[in-house]
Amino acid sequence: MSRDAAPTGALYCGVDVGASATKLVLIDDAQVVRAGVVRPSGVSYAETTQICFVKALQEAHADDARLARTVATGYGRRNVEFADAHVTEIHCHGIGCFHWFHRAMTIVDVGGQDNKIIHVDDKGRRTAFRMNRKCAAGTGAFIEEIALRLGLQVDEMDRLAHDAESVVKLSSFCTVFAKTEILSHLRDGAPVSAIVRGAFLSVVARILEMGILDGTIVLSGGVIAHNPTIAELLADRLGRPVEIAPDPQLTGALGAALVALEQAKHPSPPGAGK
Repeated sequence: MSRDAAPTGALYCGVDVGASATKLVLIDDAQVVRAGVVRPSGVSYAETTQICFVKALQEAHADDARLARTVATGYGRRNVEFADAHVTEIHCHGIGCFHWFHRAMTIVDVGGQDNKIIHVDDKGRRTAFRMNRKCAAGTGAFIEEIALRLGLQVDEMDRLAHDAESVVKLSSFCTVFAKTEILSHLRDGAPVSAIVRGAFLSVVARILEMGILDGTIVLSGGVIAHNPTIAELLADRLGRPVEIAPDPQLTGALGAALVALEQAKHPSPPGAGK
């Protein structure tokens, strides 16, 4: 069935409410994505999720009567008023990536406020994970701050990093100190593109220091969606290819939708898990 055709059966909704962006995915019984919406989270997560839901129904050519179940994930998952269940983003990114690759893998989710490394086995079961919550270094917030300091739009950063003919190494781990260091490089006449590439390499360094990246490596998240050069730089550092999940910004929401489908088909008995 084409994604453009109106679905005739039930729909399952996954909502990933991040600190920076809210993502919503609708899938059908065949696990086909019928709609995918991304919108800045703004100041009212509840209002943003409602707007995303209405837009997704329009994209899917459906009405809310077809909605069978909704699962929410992400930083603001408790703010999704129409959610039937809440699941961690770690679980959802694992489910979402395994849906595409069906193998044991190491998933790297570069988020707006934190990074995650998730290991899953060849059955899609999570075996380990790590998160970086200490500061914004190596996250989307870091890239946004560097863009602001350089007077750039965030969507200019990837092209500049990719096309840079040189690189300026940023020694500071802290976002605040990195901004001060950038001023020094600008004063010395360093090309802006070289500074941006250095900032991207700093993101890669923060990922590598989090833990071992073994097996198939799959990158997900909005930062990778908008800055695929980070994947190229990571592959260079590792000396082997890395994969990028299809529609990487929607990975968490897709995973949540797949969980909603599974829960609807195989509901837990009353009292389970209590």
